Amino acid sequence: MAGKNKAQYQSEINVTPFVDVVLVLLIIFMITAPMLDQGVEIDLPQTKEVEVLPNDVEHLVLTIQKNGKLFLDSYEVQLNELEERVNILVTEKSRALFIKADSNVPYGVVVDIMGRIKSAGIENLGIVANPSDITADDLKADAQSDEAENNNKVQ
Repeated sequence: MAGKNKAQYQSEINVTPFVDVVLVLLIIFMITAPMLDQGVEIDLPQTKEVEVLPNDVEHLVLTIQKNGKLFLDSYEVQLNELEERVNILVTEKSRALFIKADSNVPYGVVVDIMGRIKSAGIENLGIVANPSDITADDLKADAQSDEAENNNKVQ
């Protein structure tokens, strides 16, 4: 009996390969997560003072593209179902909502959408914009040149 070799079975699970794979995946996600942008690409209007959009996950961004399409975060939503979606996703979960409208979207469209959002019961509403390098003198000069151009067209 001394010559017989019995195979020894290990009764414990070796988790080292599993831990290695999980750590590699964790590193990959940590590197790629900051590179992912939230939302849809648009040309934002500019303003003098801009606060940084919060980094927490407790807010939603409503994007209005210049072609009129609406997106809640990255999911397209129709105008007729906007109030219902906003009510479910924002009001019931006590989140903040930020509007991110393309600079070419007509003012009336933005006001209409803001009215729909307010009627859905949203209290925390913000507007997203880029910082501006335009001064008050630039605006006056633009207004004067537009007025002069309009006077020339009338004559």
